[in-house]
Amino acid sequence: MASDHSITVRGNEWYDHSAESGGYAIDFVRQFYGLTFPEAVTMLLGGEQGEVYRPASQKKQEAKQPFALPNPHSDMRRVYAYLVKTRLIDREVVSYFAKAKLLYESCEKSKDSMKEYHNAVFVGYDENGVPRHAHKRGLYTEGTGFKGNVDSCDPAYSFHHIGTSNHLYVFEAPIDLLSYITLHPNDWRNHSYVALCGVSEYAMLKMLELHPNLNHVVLCLDHDEAGIEASEKYHDLLIEKCVSCDRDLSIHKDWNEDIKANHGLPAIPAEEHPQHLIRDEICRELTETSMTVKSNCSANTLSALLVKARSHLHWGQFSGVDECLREMCRLSMAAAAREYRQMDHSRNLSTVQSRLHSGFRTYENRGHLKTRLDLLESDIMALQGFERVVTAGEKEKLAECYERIASHGLKGAILLEKYRQKMEQTQEMKLSM
Repeated sequence: MASDHSITVRGNEWYDHSAESGGYAIDFVRQFYGLTFPEAVTMLLGGEQGEVYRPASQKKQEAKQPFALPNPHSDMRRVYAYLVKTRLIDREVVSYFAKAKLLYESCEKSKDSMKEYHNAVFVGYDENGVPRHAHKRGLYTEGTGFKGNVDSCDPAYSFHHIGTSNHLYVFEAPIDLLSYITLHPNDWRNHSYVALCGVSEYAMLKMLELHPNLNHVVLCLDHDEAGIEASEKYHDLLIEKCVSCDRDLSIHKDWNEDIKANHGLPAIPAEEHPQHLIRDEICRELTETSMTVKSNCSANTLSALLVKARSHLHWGQFSGVDECLREMCRLSMAAAAREYRQMDHSRNLSTVQSRLHSGFRTYENRGHLKTRLDLLESDIMALQGFERVVTAGEKEKLAECYERIASHGLKGAILLEKYRQKMEQTQEMKLSM
C-alpha cells in the first residue's frame, strides 16, 4: 500500500483520509490491489471463483410520446374534497383556478384497464394559450400521495397565474401556491404566481422573460434544506439579472403546514439548513476571538497553516484541521479590515465579519474538503502578487482576496464539521443495533 495514505478501519468499513473516500472490503481490494471485481471477490473468498453480477438486459427505449393532458373526469367532486376539506385551501381560490381551466380532475385507467385513478391536474399554458405542462397530484388521503409531471411537459410553462402588479411569487408546488393565496387573500389576483413543480428555475425565468413588468420576485420555497438551498441559488441568479428579490418563509415546513397549524392540526415543523447552523456557531466563535488577532498576516503565514491542515487531514486529526482553518479565517479577516482601513474605507472588522456570515451560500459548498483546500491554496498564492508597493485599486483587490481566503476557510470548517457529525451519527447507529 502507498505510504502516503492513512486508512481508518471500523468493523467491515474503511476510510482513506487523504482521498476522502471509503467503502467495504471489495472496494478496498479493488482500489489498493488493482484487481477487477471478480478478482477481488476471488481473493476475499480464498481462491473460490466469484461470479460477476450480470444486470438484466436493458429495455429498449420507447419513443417519446408528445405531451397530452390526462383524460378529464365528468366532475371535480374529489378535487374539491381533497383541496378544500383535506388540504384546507379556500373554496373560492380552488373555484377560480377551476373556472380558468388551470385545474381539473382526471380519470385515468391502469394499463390493464382494471383500475381507475383520479388526480388533481394543474395545467400550465404558454403565451398563446396552448397547454404545455401538467402536474398531477393524487387525491387519496391514505399513505404518501402520488405527485409528478406528465410526460413530455415543457418545464418553462408550469402552473401559474398572471396579475397586473410587478410582483412574482415563486413556489415549489401548486398546492403551496394555493395555500399561500389562502393565507394572503388580499388583492391576490393582482399579483403573479408560479409553481416550479420541482426546484428548477425554468418557469420563473420564462415568466420574467414574457412579462417585463415583473421586476420583483418573492421566493416562497419550502422551509427545509432543499428549499433553502434553492432559494439562495435563485436569489443570486436574480440579482445577477438585476431583478429585485425577497424571500418569504413559512413558519412550518411549507405554506400548507401553516394552514394546518392555523386550524389547530399537527403540522410538520420547519427544517433549518444544517450548514447554516454550523456557520452560525463558527462565525460566533470567530467574532468572539478575532478582536485579539494581529493583522500582520502574509502569504507565508497562511501557507504554513494550510500545510499543517493538510497534514492533520492526512492523519485523520480533524480537530487540528479545524483549528488551522479557523485561524486562517481570523488572520484573513483582520488583514482585510487592515487594508480597508488604510484606504479609509467604511468596511471595518465588524463589517468584514458580517460579510463572511451573510456571503456564505450552501449551494456553493457541496464538494470535498480536499477541493476546498486546493481553492485556498490558489488564493493564498495570489497574495504573492501583492508583496510590493500597491496602488489604491490593487489594495482593494488585496482586501477582497483576504476575504475570499476567509470564505474558503469557513466553508472548509463547515464541511469538516458536517463530516464529523455524520461519523458520530453512523457510530451511534452501529452501537444501537
